[in-house]
Amino acid sequence: MVEISGGWQDKVRLKREAQAKALAVAADADLRGLDLSVVDIDDIPTLASRIASGKLTSEAVTKAFIDKAIKAHNQTNCLTEVFFQDALTQARQLDEYRQKHGSVVGPLHGIPVTLKDQFNVRGYDTTLGYVSRAFHPASEDAVLVQMLKKLGAVVLAKTNLPQSIMWCETENPLWGLTTNPLSSEYTPGGSTGGEAALLNLHGSLLGWGTDLGGSVRIPSSMMGLYGLKPSYARLPYQGAPVSTEGQEHVPSSVGPLTRSLSSLTLVMKELIQLEPWKLDARCAPVPWRGEIFEEFRSKPLTIGVLADDGVVRPHPPLSRVLLSLVEKLREAGHDIVEWNSDLHAECIQVMDEFYTADGGEDIRREILAGGEPFIPHVEALVNKGQPISVYEYWQLNKRKVALQQAYLNKWNNIKSPKTGKQVDVVLMPPMPHTSVPHRSCRWVGYTKIWNVLDYTALVIPASKVSSVDKEAPWSHTPRNILDEHNLALWNQAGEKMVELGLPVGVQIVGRKLEEEKVLAIGTIIDELL
Repeated sequence: MVEISGGWQDKVRLKREAQAKALAVAADADLRGLDLSVVDIDDIPTLASRIASGKLTSEAVTKAFIDKAIKAHNQTNCLTEVFFQDALTQARQLDEYRQKHGSVVGPLHGIPVTLKDQFNVRGYDTTLGYVSRAFHPASEDAVLVQMLKKLGAVVLAKTNLPQSIMWCETENPLWGLTTNPLSSEYTPGGSTGGEAALLNLHGSLLGWGTDLGGSVRIPSSMMGLYGLKPSYARLPYQGAPVSTEGQEHVPSSVGPLTRSLSSLTLVMKELIQLEPWKLDARCAPVPWRGEIFEEFRSKPLTIGVLADDGVVRPHPPLSRVLLSLVEKLREAGHDIVEWNSDLHAECIQVMDEFYTADGGEDIRREILAGGEPFIPHVEALVNKGQPISVYEYWQLNKRKVALQQAYLNKWNNIKSPKTGKQVDVVLMPPMPHTSVPHRSCRWVGYTKIWNVLDYTALVIPASKVSSVDKEAPWSHTPRNILDEHNLALWNQAGEKMVELGLPVGVQIVGRKLEEEKVLAIGTIIDELL
């Protein structure tokens, strides 16, 4: 730990200077003779096989992705902690291993990986966007990082996130604002926004984030990526600090972001096969269930569809893409069942009360310790409610459990009129809009409902905003202030969204610990798209 005298601005200056120096050293590397096109590979199995066969070396791949990551950062301000030299050392060791043994250390041998600035990496800070956490390097790797390295992955850097993590955009006083690669005026989403921007620009092949209310799924939908929120106990959280740490009422989930669904499925399978429950006491001892994945890859499905959550209407591109996909699913022989938003408002109300159960003390303490200003959204959050008593907290937990049971009953009771079968998954928008201008995000009810329930949720890219969307009739009386804001967003920025061709995603939701099923059905839907 290094003590830095002076105000918060001095810490920010020193952190950014150190980052700039690390980037400059890497930018001076000799890239002559390197095949920089490897960064255009979107699929982990493809790149891993080329490294395993000897067609590519881990060092050459790492250098190419470092070069691309620097360019991505210069464009979007997506990086925080940079450990490119460590990554090159690790890559050379992997090449030596392969040369000596004639085999790879694991299925991710040489695969470049990046992490949201929430996962501990030994010798580097984990800031969560807080100035107070600068110059406090971690003493050991997070369990997830340990497992990734065991599988052969090369960890390049950490990426930006909002102050406190508790926002669906990406900005903090320490590292600044991260922008959308398609327009500097638009957000890449959050809180795993730096990761999403970097992956979109091919500066990494596998990203890792956390999801407490949509923080993996929202940036994935905005950046045209695949992003999974598993149930909380499926992947290890040990060694990943988080705001409001210690609360277990609606725990955050660790999840991957990729540019192909086969990549996402592979990393989930390989990590679970390493038995994370033997390394993190909070992980459930649930092995990878390949038979479930194969079963749902090859059978007619019953799919619930929720086109509108009853609070904020989705913009025309979201509705068009979802309804078009529904027709494709019908044509492919799958059964479509109308889902409803019953219990959503109640679940989200409980979630919001949990967010402020401590009266904002945890976040306020961290920011006051660093001395930096609050970003507006975080300031509003910490001032939103008063702390509640332990007894009141117990009553809130009772409401949550009752709602979880009620939603389980709802899922069991909604059945296909044709077959009498329960739905396998629910298909719905991930947000009421695509990427939007900075500081315009408001409603995340389409994602955080599934955090309250601890259900598995996957976002996949489905299309882009098109000129036909602006031609679609879309004028209505707003239901509430949030719906009014969303209506104004489309009216004011719809033309620009069309011009940018912003990505449009869909969300696929299964019940608790149904990752294999959701990934299998996601694969079917991805093929239809």
